Amino acid sequence: MNNRIERAHWASRFGFVLAAAGSAIGLGNIWKFPYITGKNGGGAFVLVYLLCIVLVGLPIMMAEFLIGRHGQRDAVGSFESLEGKGSPWRLVGWGGVAASFILLSFYAVVAGWSFDYIFKSASGSLGGKTPEQINDLFGALVADPGRVIFWQFLFMAATVGIVLGGVRGGIERWSKILMPVLFLLLLLLFIRGMSSPGAQAGLEFMFRPDFSRITPEALLDALGHAFFTLSLGAATMITYGSYLPPDSDLFTLSVRITLLDTLVALLAGLAIFPVVFAAGLEPGSGPGLVFQTIPIVLAGLPFGSFLALIFFILLAFAALSSSISMLEVSVAYLIDEKGWRRNRATVLVGSLAFVLGIPSALSFNRWAELKPLFDRTFFDLFDLLVSSYMLPLGGMFVALYAGWFWKGEEEKNELAASAPRPWLFPVWHFLLRYITPAAVLIILLNQMGIWG
Repeated sequence: MNNRIERAHWASRFGFVLAAAGSAIGLGNIWKFPYITGKNGGGAFVLVYLLCIVLVGLPIMMAEFLIGRHGQRDAVGSFESLEGKGSPWRLVGWGGVAASFILLSFYAVVAGWSFDYIFKSASGSLGGKTPEQINDLFGALVADPGRVIFWQFLFMAATVGIVLGGVRGGIERWSKILMPVLFLLLLLLFIRGMSSPGAQAGLEFMFRPDFSRITPEALLDALGHAFFTLSLGAATMITYGSYLPPDSDLFTLSVRITLLDTLVALLAGLAIFPVVFAAGLEPGSGPGLVFQTIPIVLAGLPFGSFLALIFFILLAFAALSSSISMLEVSVAYLIDEKGWRRNRATVLVGSLAFVLGIPSALSFNRWAELKPLFDRTFFDLFDLLVSSYMLPLGGMFVALYAGWFWKGEEEKNELAASAPRPWLFPVWHFLLRYITPAAVLIILLNQMGIWG
């Protein structure tokens, strides 16, 4: 079913930029970027990461937007529109739909923890606690299956509620609320970090390059995070691109989204590292930085409970802005290809993703010892499948399609539809043909233990 004529579009380019940036800005920006920067020594890693964003992330993002805008349908339908109903390229769209659905199922589990910590912060439960007591609070949360599933359900319900409103009334409207508040909260934490005794150490750590710390593992971390942080390979950008009008300037929009995503990652690092250094803690302390280290640090500061509340609201907003895009991918498929109404599609997909996420929720407690494949829990298994294989493969096939198989002149005209730039197509096309697929292939080989 082709809904090209009646298809919803973003009310404004500003709304689209906020929605797409929200899709890219998620939990990874707030905890993973500071963590891997800490692990890999700081400034030099940041420079390598920014280079990877330009050479790998930006070209794939533009390709996904281009495919969606041209097709004016969901991820599967857009490839069908370009290549015909029986084309094997539709499998790339199917892979993206499946990846975003599975990702949403276990993402909601971790995102739900941020809701729990909002209530902990608001009630003062984190104040006046020793580091051991704060660590015990986190342990008690993940060990309680009822609480974990309750917060998972609440987070999924919030995601469903936003997507029910549609492209303009739901996703765009809430992105215009979530994203400015997210930036404001992050700015407050950044100001607090810069006014702490560890500000100078934090700035030097983030921006003074020490290239002796750049190892092959650090290069792979930078490459992998540049790819994943922009929400690529899961058909989200194809779906969001399909709601763009034909005259939209994809290059400018992609650059703005990439800059916003990178700015949030850098601000998160500058908000977190100064207070970590001031407390004498290890900057590369792992994922526990968010739910264990940060509460410990903030508990010892003036207005610590208030700062903790701001931080976990920020975390929840970042998670929500990403989860709505994951849900929209499957919803758009059912609306465009099956003719379903939005309400029916959204509730069904949200419910199924919640049910699929329950084994992931139980992976931290009752099913912690249940490891069905590769000696991994359900949560780790889903994470491995999506993050290490489905997303890189999706991104690589998008790059290969746009670089080698899409008809040259048609693609060139589509890219230059609104703002002709003679230099853009050759540079972008070269990156997609040679640099980007090679980089993603290296990520895949590393994940399989063949490289690195």
